[in-house]
Amino acid sequence: MHKFIDVNKILVIKLRHIGDVLLSVPVFRALRENFPKAHIAALVNSGTEETLTGNPLINEVIVFDRNIKGENIIGRVKRESAFLLMLRKKHFDMTIDLTSGDRAAVISLASQARYRIAYDPLGQGFVGKRYIYTHIGEKNEKQHMVLQNLDLIKQFGISTDNLVVDFHIPDEAKSFARSIFETNSIKSDDKVVHIHPTSRWLFKCWKDEYMAEIIGWLIEEGINVIVTSSPDEKEKEKAKRILSKAPLSSRLIDLCGKTSIKQLGAISGASDLFFGIDTAPMHIAAAVGTPVIALFGPTDEARWRPWGSEGHITVKETLRCMPCKKGVCDGIAFLECMDSIKPEKVKKVISRALNNA
Repeated sequence: MHKFIDVNKILVIKLRHIGDVLLSVPVFRALRENFPKAHIAALVNSGTEETLTGNPLINEVIVFDRNIKGENIIGRVKRESAFLLMLRKKHFDMTIDLTSGDRAAVISLASQARYRIAYDPLGQGFVGKRYIYTHIGEKNEKQHMVLQNLDLIKQFGISTDNLVVDFHIPDEAKSFARSIFETNSIKSDDKVVHIHPTSRWLFKCWKDEYMAEIIGWLIEEGINVIVTSSPDEKEKEKAKRILSKAPLSSRLIDLCGKTSIKQLGAISGASDLFFGIDTAPMHIAAAVGTPVIALFGPTDEARWRPWGSEGHITVKETLRCMPCKKGVCDGIAFLECMDSIKPEKVKKVISRALNNA
C-alpha cells in the first residue's frame, strides 16, 4: 500500500444513479479493511442514499440535494458554497472520487483532504482538473463496474478479496414485504417472480406486448407476479401500459411507484426470481441474493451484468451494433437489439430458473 499517513476520515464521492452507487460497495469494504478505525463517509445524490444506509462498512452517508441545480444562479451559488463549507469542516484526510465529474473534482479540492484519489480525467472537464488530485489512476473501462470502482484504489495498495455487493434491508422493509405477501394470500411454498420492467432510460425497456405476454404466461403457470416501477411518471406510465395488456388476476400484484428502495429490495429478497432489464432494481435483486434474469440490449453486459454467483442469467441477441452508448439510442422508438429478444426464448430461460429455484 502507498504510504498514507494519519488517515482518520475518508470521503467516497459517487454522485451517480442508484445502481452505480450500489456497485461501489466493495470500495467501502476495502477501505474498512485497510483503515479499520477510520470514519468512512459516502457522498451521494439525493434519491440514492437508501442504497447505502444501514451498511455497517459506512459511518455516514452525506446527501447532495440535486434540486440545487434547478435554482437561480444566486441561490445555487449560496447553497453550493454552504455545502462545500460543511464538507470542509468535516476535515477529511482522504477523498476517493468515483464520479469523475467536475462537481466531484471541486468537492475533492474544497475538502482540503491531504490525499485526493481519482481516475485520470484524460482531458475531460475543466482545464487543470487532473492537478486537483494527489493520486491519479488509469481506468480500464472493459471491466465490470464493481471491479472498475475497486481498481482505482487497488492501484494504490488498497484492496479486498471480498467482492460481495450487499444491500441492507431494515426490519420495517421486511415487514412491508411480508404484509404484501399476506394480503395477497401468498404462502411460503408459492412461487413468486418479481418483475421490474422499466428504467429511467426507457430505451433499455422491452416491448410492452412482450413483457405483458411473460406476465400472462407466468400467471397461467400458477406463479405469483409482483410488478414494480420507480415513482417517476414516465416509468409508471410505461408499467401501466404493460399491465393493461396483461390478464386480470389475483396472482398479479401491482406495486408500481409504491415502494421505497429498501422496500423494493425486500420484495426481491422474498421472491424466487427477479426478471427485468438492465436497471438498478436488477442490481439490488442480485445484491440480496435472488436469482436474476435480465434482458440486455444497448448497454454493455460485460460492465453492467448482475453481479454475484447466484445463478444470474443475461438474455440478449448479439448484433454488430452492440453495445452502443445511450446517446445513440435515446429517443429511438425501435431498438432492434431489444426487439430481437423473443418471449419464447425468455420463457424457456425462466422455466429452467424456476425449476432450479
